[in-house]
Amino acid sequence: MEEGIGTPPQALFDAMDVFIGERAASGVFLDGGGLYGTEDAVNFVASNGEVTQHDGPYAESKEVVGGWSIMQYDSLEEAVADQRKFAELHAEYWPEVTVVATMRQISDGPDAPDAADAPGEHD
Repeated sequence: MEEGIGTPPQALFDAMDVFIGERAASGVFLDGGGLYGTEDAVNFVASNGEVTQHDGPYAESKEVVGGWSIMQYDSLEEAVADQRKFAELHAEYWPEVTVVATMRQISDGPDAPDAADAPGEHD
């Protein structure tokens, strides 16, 4: 989402409480939460064998991660359908804001299959 757009409306908070509550009760929702803006963020950049620290806010930031969740589904199709419901709640209750909801699989480590071998990945 865009940085500095303000607090979501209470109706979205209420809808998300129901959405997450249902998924927590079914065992799909494992963990998650919201994030503050970049005003107090600290980035560590490792480049060319050196580490540098950069403190926020970041004037060049146009979009920030507003929150995160860890969910566990039985199928990719179920995960995609539920991610759509999440995005639809934002479209309904906060339509004036553009929110990008990104779904990614958690890696199991160096022996995990590459993206080309992951279920549901298509060219």
